[in-house]
Amino acid sequence: MSDDPGDVDYLNRHLNTGAPGIQGRVDDLIRDSHGSQDMAELYREMVLAIVRMAQAERNRWDAKIMLQTIRELEAAFARLELFKRRRKVTVFGSARTPVSHDLYVIAREMGRLLAANDFMTITGAGAGIMAAAHEGAGLDNSLGFNITLPFEQRSNDVVNGTEHDLSFKFFFLRKLFFVKEAEALILCPGGFGTLDETLELLTLIQTGKSPIVPVILLDVPGGRYWESLMAFFREQLCANGYILETDLNLMTLVDSPADAMDHILDFYSNYHSARWVDGSYVMRLNRALTESALAHLQDTYADICRTPGFIQTTPSGAEADEPELANLVRLSFVFNGRNHGRLRGLIDWINRPENQQTRDTA
Repeated sequence: MSDDPGDVDYLNRHLNTGAPGIQGRVDDLIRDSHGSQDMAELYREMVLAIVRMAQAERNRWDAKIMLQTIRELEAAFARLELFKRRRKVTVFGSARTPVSHDLYVIAREMGRLLAANDFMTITGAGAGIMAAAHEGAGLDNSLGFNITLPFEQRSNDVVNGTEHDLSFKFFFLRKLFFVKEAEALILCPGGFGTLDETLELLTLIQTGKSPIVPVILLDVPGGRYWESLMAFFREQLCANGYILETDLNLMTLVDSPADAMDHILDFYSNYHSARWVDGSYVMRLNRALTESALAHLQDTYADICRTPGFIQTTPSGAEADEPELANLVRLSFVFNGRNHGRLRGLIDWINRPENQQTRDTA
């Protein structure tokens, strides 16, 4: 027998519990829980994973990690259901930024602008930049993802003690929701934590593990924090071939909240979202592209396709799970899955008004 994870026999052995009757009882449990039929198989595999762990008699520490992970995920999903239809932007930055600092003023204005454009502001719920962004946004437009630490870690006054305040024990789960919930990410200067988030975000997008969204580096006018980091990227990473030069397209440096807000709005002016469907990368657009724009794509962006061709089409049956997006135009192509910096450039290009059909000609 093969132990290759792609081998069918291996998968069957892994998914089965090896105990007669258990899988049937799990099926009964899922059915009695009144879950939707299309989700039943997913829940079944979740429960069976726990059964297999119990059968293997994992140590207590492993079991506690799994338990805490499941608890935090379920609690976060339940709380965020309250804000499901709201667009959100995550703002990162130092908790040590004083109220008197220009960055504090900028972060507060950033929160205000996000709220004015109907975006909620997500932060780590702490002080400094996080508190400033929440102050500008106000409670109704704020979400705080706090982290439980050995020493006291209190959420800022805007969200503390409200349903807008979520607490996490594990950093990796907190990071997951920072990215999962956000339609854009704004990074202000900060310490190790901010740099950790910056590099992780860029890695997730560069490798295709996270959807492309605006990643905005916000500093004060004339500030050198992000410019110095960009210079390091160009002089050390690009020059040595550690990243592609087009990977720098994944981030945008701005020096005002107004520019950051304009960048987010421009990003979603025609581009809506994307997903993989039957091996093709499908972009959802608010407006169709012109014939000349499509012809330009075939020539200019052929390098990011595994097989030639960009096709403008309507939703396929595989997208029936998102009926609310059925009215959007689709741009479908076989993306090579590697050149995400170039893909980011393509999104900027389709957002240009001159490349879009007017409503009268669509």
